[in-house]
Amino acid sequence: MIKITLPDGAVKEYEKGSSAMDIAKSISEGLARKVLAADINGEVWDANRPLDNDASLKLLTWDDNDGKSTFWHSSAHLMAEAVDATFPGVKFWVGPAIDKGFYYDIDLGDNKITEDDLASLEKKMNELAKQNNQYVRKSIPKAEAIQYFTEKGDEYKLDLLGGLTDGEITFYTQGGFTDLCRGPHIPSTGAIKAIKLTSIAGAYWKGDEKNKQLTRIYGVSFPNQKELDEYVLMMEEAKKRDHRKLGKELGIYTMDDNVGPGLILWMPNGTVIIEELEKLAKETENAAGYKRVVTPHIAKETMYLTSGHLPFYADSMFPPMEMDGEKYYLRAMNCPHHHKIFDAEQRSYKELPYRIAEYGTCYRYEQSGELFGLMRVRCLHMNDAHIYCSKEDFAQEFKAVNDMYLKYFKIFGIDKYVMRLSLHDPEKLGQKYVNEPELWLETEELVRSVLIETGVPFVEVKGEGAFYGPKIDVQIWSAIGREFTLATNQVDFAQSRSFKLSFTNQNNQPEIPLIIHRAPLGTHERFIGFLLEHYAGKFPTWLAPLQVKILPISDKFMDYANTILQTLKKADIRAEIDDRSEKVGKKIRDTEIAKVPYMLVIGEKEMNEGKVAVRRQGIGDLGTKPIEDFVLEIVAEIKDRVSD
Repeated sequence: MIKITLPDGAVKEYEKGSSAMDIAKSISEGLARKVLAADINGEVWDANRPLDNDASLKLLTWDDNDGKSTFWHSSAHLMAEAVDATFPGVKFWVGPAIDKGFYYDIDLGDNKITEDDLASLEKKMNELAKQNNQYVRKSIPKAEAIQYFTEKGDEYKLDLLGGLTDGEITFYTQGGFTDLCRGPHIPSTGAIKAIKLTSIAGAYWKGDEKNKQLTRIYGVSFPNQKELDEYVLMMEEAKKRDHRKLGKELGIYTMDDNVGPGLILWMPNGTVIIEELEKLAKETENAAGYKRVVTPHIAKETMYLTSGHLPFYADSMFPPMEMDGEKYYLRAMNCPHHHKIFDAEQRSYKELPYRIAEYGTCYRYEQSGELFGLMRVRCLHMNDAHIYCSKEDFAQEFKAVNDMYLKYFKIFGIDKYVMRLSLHDPEKLGQKYVNEPELWLETEELVRSVLIETGVPFVEVKGEGAFYGPKIDVQIWSAIGREFTLATNQVDFAQSRSFKLSFTNQNNQPEIPLIIHRAPLGTHERFIGFLLEHYAGKFPTWLAPLQVKILPISDKFMDYANTILQTLKKADIRAEIDDRSEKVGKKIRDTEIAKVPYMLVIGEKEMNEGKVAVRRQGIGDLGTKPIEDFVLEIVAEIKDRVSD
């Protein structure tokens, strides 16, 4: 017999060789029908895989992220089976689950797949799903696996096998399709009830643009049609809110091949948004005791060797420039420069916490295939700051940073968020992480304690910490439910030692400070991309590039329109006159499309009475009022940063 510990702490005995599915059936047949996989001692397993030892067990359903991930990975295999049946002889690279769905990278050989083929592939997938074939796991010796894929002439799977050893290799088969895969998978294809193949893209093998380009097919699947229908509606809305589409239509940003991929040119409208975000950040940080600094965009190689970024982060940095026999790098992060500012003077405990902030420009060499609008770029402007503090001050400082996040969430109408506490992987100390096991555990517990104390929602993720300490990735959801990574809040116990930073404590002894890296508004690029989708381009008045459009009914009211314009500008309101020889109805429609918050329509009546007819974007006529009253109202709305 084996002992199984359930999530509620109950311990039950089962026959050796029982599976998670057997255990689910012993609890409830209804529960068993929902089970997709199982968490066994923190590792996700097939629900039908036999258990030979005592274990902790959590049954995973569609409501669990790991359950969804298993479902979508299994759907990728189902898609591969459909492609293989339709285009015999194709070769497959990898087919993972992603945040929303799955994809598979495929070498089609002489075959071609277009968007028009997706419907027929969906039909084939549905046919195969209805066969309710089991996903069967089988351990395979390496020599046998190599022989199998050598006979198939599959260089992609042979390459994967090169990094595996005996005991690590498993094949999964469902129906007529067999693939090299570590799993896990759902019990059978019958659980996949609704399928949508969403797009086709090119993807270089291993993400290397020097390699062959494969065909990547994206899809999503659900256990019922209702969820798929809701997803399709959300995706249609997401297309309308696509930041790349809105960014072009609203004149926010542009890109140019002669400038280079991933390098954003901010247009006047986008620059207004940037300046408003920086104004908000500076006001908030000044009130919180931060001091502003400005640092260079480059630094010598020696600084990044000291910080550890070159050994751990070199692949994401642009190659060096050589000058005067020295190598210089474009900075990929601001922290080493800030550490040098801290170290420029002898620090006392009386100066701590020492908080310095900068909207620092960074350069990161993202692979060309990973660049995506404003979300993945090569030049970014970060709402960065570093806090140097003692251990005694750490909890209060870390909490204050979290409180700053919550303030920003309220301003921007962000209702759903979660903090991802990213921890180290003990097995990768000295490789991916600084080799200080005791300090890792100590700082992780410090962060965990603050999160628990402040009551913010958080999850823990192993193996995603920064190389120098644990971090929090701030996950937020837009108004239509799309998830974004906004920013990070990181704890650093290593770079103080690397840079030999210290302060004189109350006992007149040198002490090493803890460092908090934080960027609550992330980067301009990613955050404005998020806001474009979140607001569907309809920015709140305080953030809108153009806040008021004055619409004279005819040219004879232009003098009055200019008087109104000057009144608005004196109140620091961003306004323009639509002086086109168009009917006022068209002017109103065009201003609505441009998503300007307010329109002031003026004709003879308004001019004679010294008033304006006010229209609100998306609402319509708000009536006529004196210009002084309108100015007072809009100034208050802007000052309070009202979110619509």
